Amino acid sequence: MDRPLLNRRLAEFGTTIFAEMSALALRTGSINLGQGFPDADGPEEVREAAVRALRDGRGNQYPPGPGVPELRTAVAAHQERFYGHLGLAYAPDTEVLVTAGATEAIAASLLALLEPGDEVIALEPYYDSYAACIAMAGGRRVPVTLHADPESATYRLDLDELRDAVTDDTRLILLNTPHNPTGTVLTRAELTAIAELAVERNLLVITDEVYEHLVFEGEHLPLASFPGMRDRTVTIGSAGKTFSFTGWKVGWVTAAPELVSAVRSAKQFLTFVSAGPFQYAVAEALALPDDYYTGLRDDLRAKRDILATGLADAGFQVFRPSGTYFITTDIRPLGETDGFAFCRALPERAGVVAIPNAVFYDHKDRGAPYVRFAFCKSVDLLEEAAGRLKRL
Repeated sequence: MDRPLLNRRLAEFGTTIFAEMSALALRTGSINLGQGFPDADGPEEVREAAVRALRDGRGNQYPPGPGVPELRTAVAAHQERFYGHLGLAYAPDTEVLVTAGATEAIAASLLALLEPGDEVIALEPYYDSYAACIAMAGGRRVPVTLHADPESATYRLDLDELRDAVTDDTRLILLNTPHNPTGTVLTRAELTAIAELAVERNLLVITDEVYEHLVFEGEHLPLASFPGMRDRTVTIGSAGKTFSFTGWKVGWVTAAPELVSAVRSAKQFLTFVSAGPFQYAVAEALALPDDYYTGLRDDLRAKRDILATGLADAGFQVFRPSGTYFITTDIRPLGETDGFAFCRALPERAGVVAIPNAVFYDHKDRGAPYVRFAFCKSVDLLEEAAGRLKRL
């Protein structure tokens, strides 16, 4: 057998840096601040709801293809509850689709909406599955870089670069706000400009909003609520980050009926259906009172500040995030320039694991000196990590 066993376009995404770093954390007994999963489970009442569903036989066999009605109704109610004042509302029967997490939602959306050769604009650094899913769909990714501003310790989007990236072959923009890995929350002015560009050039937009409730400064504004965007935007949400159940893999798509129908056509040949009992539990989770959401935000803001202070004290330049649960740092003040080499050595040097941001870039040189840490961990663990990093 002389043919490669993996499509050459996907081969580069085979073994991820996340697996490598997690294995290194186990081997060295390091604190793993690389992969973004909480170290504590979500609300007890939501876990109990999943157990009840299992025991009652709800979802133990194939659930409905679009998702159980209870969850689709809950997703629609969630959208109206938080964004109804912006004029945003969805019909649960025709405009909501449940997926196996946000990652499947991204894959199904790209497979459904792209033809081979279509160009997709993505803001780099970008979540690693974006590149793989665009490749699987036969598209061509066109990165537009978020630029690090050392003076403000933030990242900014150059709207002129975004406009210049659009060509006659551009099919859609793949957007992520709040943004992983930089923690950037796009402003109303930036989103207005993106919406105007999409309308002007007749582009679709897939917008990944899984960190919608993890905004510490500014506000989360769904792109679909902007003029002209309701019928051209596929919005992706997820229970994993909001409720600290990343292993349940329950996500969803909200969009106009024709877009949802297209995405469902691709989704049915991926997982078909998934997470039946968990769907009922997530439906109950979405109805939790406002103080759950504000408590989650305030807790993570405090954890962000603990780790950010520790990283700054250790000599990193810290780009304090406005959202998500990741902090990007610049390692050049430590005399380092290669994020991959730094992260591979960090467990032995300090007993902490991080992720090199270059893995999220097409322009690897632009991401080379940046390293990402996750702060969705216990206060004790973050304080211990901060203490260990002072060894550098």
